[in-house]
This record gives sequence, C-alpha cells and structure tokens, in this order.
Amino acid sequence: MQLDPRSGWCQGAHHCPSPNFNQRPQGEVSLLVIHNISLPPGQFGTGKVQEFFQNRLIADEHPYFAEIASLRVSAHFLIERDGAVTQFVSCGERAWHAGLSCFAGRENCNDFSLGVELEGTDEQPFSDAQYAALVELTAELQRVYPSLTLERICGHSDIAPTRKTDPGPAFDWSRLRAALMDRKEHV
Repeated sequence: MQLDPRSGWCQGAHHCPSPNFNQRPQGEVSLLVIHNISLPPGQFGTGKVQEFFQNRLIADEHPYFAEIASLRVSAHFLIERDGAVTQFVSCGERAWHAGLSCFAGRENCNDFSLGVELEGTDEQPFSDAQYAALVELTAELQRVYPSLTLERICGHSDIAPTRKTDPGPAFDWSRLRAALMDRKEHV
C-alpha cells in the first residue's frame, strides 16, 4: 500500500469515493482515529457500510437503517474482516467521522485527523487480517504524516467518551502498538 501525498489516495486500496467530506481548515493531519462499524449491526461483508458512506443506504431495508439513512458521515478508510482496505475520502480532505470530539484539549478532531473504520463490533475480536492491514496502513500513514506517533493514535471512545465506545474492549491496543514498533525497528 502506498499513499500519494499529493492526491491523498492510497494505491492498493479500493477507491469508493464518498460525497461526505470537505476541505481541512489548515491542511493538518496529526491524529489517527480508530472506529468500528457493521451494517446491519453485527453483520459483516454486506456492502452496506459502503452504501452508508455514499448516501445510498435504503432506509426500509432494515429497521436500523431507518435510524441512520439520513446521516451524512464518512471515514477515510474501512478495513473489512478479510483485510481488504477501502478508501472513501482523500487523506488531504476532512472526512466526517469524529463528530463532536476533543483530543488533548483541541476540539473538532475531523479538522486534523484521519478516520479508519474496522468492520466489527465492540464485543467481537477483530481478525488477524484486519490487524495486518491496519498495521500496514498505519505505517504508511506515519511515513507520509510523521506527526502520527503512537501517542496520536486513539479510539473514537477516546475523543468522544460520552458518546462513543468504539473500537471497543475487543480491540487489542497492545497488539497494534507492538506491531507498529516492531515494524519501525525493522525498516
């Protein structure tokens, strides 16, 4: 996987452009936010996340969809259970993934963050393929954006603790950090 710093798009990721983005106010990328998502909740491989981020979710297909179909949200990336990576928004643009949020006293995390959705739930372990893809993607993002240190990789629950719980207790933070540190040592 290789990120083109000019376009903000990753070669090696499937591109599925979302209309739900706008310009970053200062062009800064200094935070990586990990989320989880599954649509319908707890179901994987449905393609509904892609439809949701493209405003194509059909409200009457599932009771939960009726609650969320009118939302206009996105993330930069989705990593599916098999490790496939989809990119929705250029890293140079502001995706709408964080909502009301604050990191280190700074509000509006969408302004300076990248959002990565893992296909999953708070309670179910993520797959080995997802961790491998997340490590590869994160290492590439760190190469292009050196400010994305381990201390600046967090969960949605860290920046919106009263609203969000993802990526949830099933996410293995120590596994991610150890893999990133090991990768950095062998570069």
